[in-house]
Amino acid sequence: MPHVLVIIAALIVTAALATHVVPSGEYDKTEKEGRKVVVAGTYHPVPARRAGPMELLTAPLRGLEAGATIIAFLLIVGGVFGIVQKSGTIDAGIFRVLKAFRGREILVIPIFMVFFSLCGAVFGMSEETIPFISIFVPIALACGYDSLTGCAIPYVASAVGFSAAMLNPFTVGVAQGIAGVPLFSGVGYRTLCWVAFTALAIWFVMRHAAKVKKRPQSSPVYERDQELKKHMVDAARHEKALTTGHVLGLLMLLASLAVIVVGVIKLKWYMGEITGVFMAMGILTGLACRMKLDDMAEAFQEGASSLVGAAIVVGLSQGMVILATEGKIIDTILHHLSAPLAQLPKYACVVVMLSVQHVINIFVNSGSGQAALTVPIMAPLGDLLGISRQTTVLIFQFGNGFTDQLVPTNNTLIGCLALAKLEWWTWVKWVFFLQILFFGLNILFLWGALAVGF
Repeated sequence: MPHVLVIIAALIVTAALATHVVPSGEYDKTEKEGRKVVVAGTYHPVPARRAGPMELLTAPLRGLEAGATIIAFLLIVGGVFGIVQKSGTIDAGIFRVLKAFRGREILVIPIFMVFFSLCGAVFGMSEETIPFISIFVPIALACGYDSLTGCAIPYVASAVGFSAAMLNPFTVGVAQGIAGVPLFSGVGYRTLCWVAFTALAIWFVMRHAAKVKKRPQSSPVYERDQELKKHMVDAARHEKALTTGHVLGLLMLLASLAVIVVGVIKLKWYMGEITGVFMAMGILTGLACRMKLDDMAEAFQEGASSLVGAAIVVGLSQGMVILATEGKIIDTILHHLSAPLAQLPKYACVVVMLSVQHVINIFVNSGSGQAALTVPIMAPLGDLLGISRQTTVLIFQFGNGFTDQLVPTNNTLIGCLALAKLEWWTWVKWVFFLQILFFGLNILFLWGALAVGF
């Protein structure tokens, strides 16, 4: 597969060329509950606005400008978690919990999977999962499980939380903002989705772990794990002392999550306020752990730099949308997409729309970037088909996230597998059945959303 930036660049060029090929057109718009929606049956051609060489070359810069808030948020969140990681707060907390559950190791799986799933659901933990692989793989081996279990505890859990999130600012927040839906509305139904998907993931991993514990040779990576155990099991036994600073850091992390949840739901906070809470949490954690200011600055810079690639993808994706919008071709695409779908019942339409999102996610799996690419098309398409924008955002959310656990273009997946020393194809064969279950649950919850008027 080409690099994701190559794919995005190709999409920008495609959008520019499309303005010369696709007829320009528009739907009439009307005001509905404070937002503009298209009026079905009003599509009409408008004078063409073709993108020239200068529009093409300046699209990346204009996209970065348009996505400045989201990009800054990404970098700051990455920097803050760089400080928290370097302070050793989370590592020390993990080993203390393990000590408390010695002899009942199976409970480690649901406890930490709920934790990582919450992190994905509340503040969009994704790339930040990668360092935890080097902790949980040796822990899983020491508990009598395999490296697949150790990789799945943090990665699958955070990916499920990210995909079925109630408050994820990178998917729910961005998509609802683009679709004109009140920010983080529908949290009740999304919470129900999160509980169901997280429970399914925990069941799948616990079922596999119990099988391996009973019969180690049943693991697809049994022979390879025998070599790893010689080098990695000891690492899981080297406990890190839980200092007063670490305790304060963990309390601040939990308090920050609670404050963000209350602020988003009750005070209608957005990225600015959420960023402020993260900044305070990172600085206070570093100070509590007696980190030097220079060390905190370096950790922040390293954490932020790890998300530069994602930030650039967001900006370039916005550039493609700008070209398509200025060229007046989005409504034309909507018009031609809605024609065949209009002949299908709504319950079939959501399945088709979900499948389209899954395919797109193979090429563009950045949550914010994919929202910028697809929601401007899917939201008004849903209007034409009688599907609420809230449900359309849910379609995007499901389609954007779950296939991340399969596609080789997902940098987080590849990074986690690299640290766990797992082959991509071995992982795909193991997790594929879970993805089939997830897809079926996707459809059930989307049909439920239609049934209850979500």
